[in-house]
Amino acid sequence: MSIDLQTVKKIASLSRISVTDAEAEAMVPEFNNILGWVEQLGEVDVTGVEPMTAVIPNHQRLRVDAVTDGNVRDKVLANAPQAEHGFFAVPKVIE
Repeated sequence: MSIDLQTVKKIASLSRISVTDAEAEAMVPEFNNILGWVEQLGEVDVTGVEPMTAVIPNHQRLRVDAVTDGNVRDKVLANAPQAEHGFFAVPKVIE
């Protein structure tokens, strides 16, 4: 696949980038070189290589998903600036 001048202008238009005709003509060989590199990557033999998401192995440190006793409403509401009927009281925003 090769890129021509019309395709470069279309890409610039879709990405909302203003390019002059001279700039667009200069981008044609650059895009074609990029596509050449991509084609070379497609020729690499990757049989036996497992896909990976990172270069180094990462392991997420997750906390234990344990049920807590909860039922600490009074302790939580003690931190509230204002509480009414067991809930946080906030000023009215819409009248």
